[in-house]
Amino acid sequence: MSETPILELRHVSKSYGSVKALTDVSFSAYAGQIIGLVGDNGAGKSSMIKTISGVYTPDEGEILVDGTPRHWKSPHDAIDAGIETLYQDSGLAPDLTIGSNIFLGRELRRRSLLGRLGFLDQRSMESQAMQELEKVGISIGAAKRTVSELSGGQRQAVAIGRAAMWAKHVIILDEPTNHLGARQSIEVLKVMKAARDRGLCVLFISHTLPHVLEVTDRIIVLRLGRIVRDAPTSEFTVESLLGTITGLNQ
Repeated sequence: MSETPILELRHVSKSYGSVKALTDVSFSAYAGQIIGLVGDNGAGKSSMIKTISGVYTPDEGEILVDGTPRHWKSPHDAIDAGIETLYQDSGLAPDLTIGSNIFLGRELRRRSLLGRLGFLDQRSMESQAMQELEKVGISIGAAKRTVSELSGGQRQAVAIGRAAMWAKHVIILDEPTNHLGARQSIEVLKVMKAARDRGLCVLFISHTLPHVLEVTDRIIVLRLGRIVRDAPTSEFTVESLLGTITGLNQ
């Protein structure tokens, strides 16, 4: 593990009027880790990931990426710094092909006059999409299939694969196994592990504690906008983790 955190929050606070969403939040995340971010509703999870991803600007504190302080003006700044965020809505366009979805917003143009006229290189996008998805263990047949033809688990896997392809440092996943069956959830968790094995840092937000315990290396517990525990996953059980979330273990 590198000594320099790939992502670091130092004394970050965020308020909405009189409501304190985050108070003095500090933690370090490293490449090749899956970190679980858990807490009850209103604990501050959404505020934290939106602050990391550039949706919100912290009132106090700073964010560092690979040791460099960063000040986001928009989510595009965080994306340019190598942070990809996948919210509960996967953001895939169901009527487009898998290849087109992987390159959505980053389309490749043909290397000819046709490219200058706006024609896209569909074949290259589909070929590269398949190669990148295979790197994180996703097998979905052909990149020419539309997303509407995929199961819920396959859609989430493709969305995570897209994030893994473009992320340089961090992937933030907000409830990626929500509303999925057991088999589909297993598929998604495997893709998360493959992204970690490629050297990315994965922040995994979930209320499904068995999934968190299965796939993470560390768990950060938030309560009322503060970090109340940050420890290796091996130190938790479902019962002790639930007790930490609710405050019964304090």
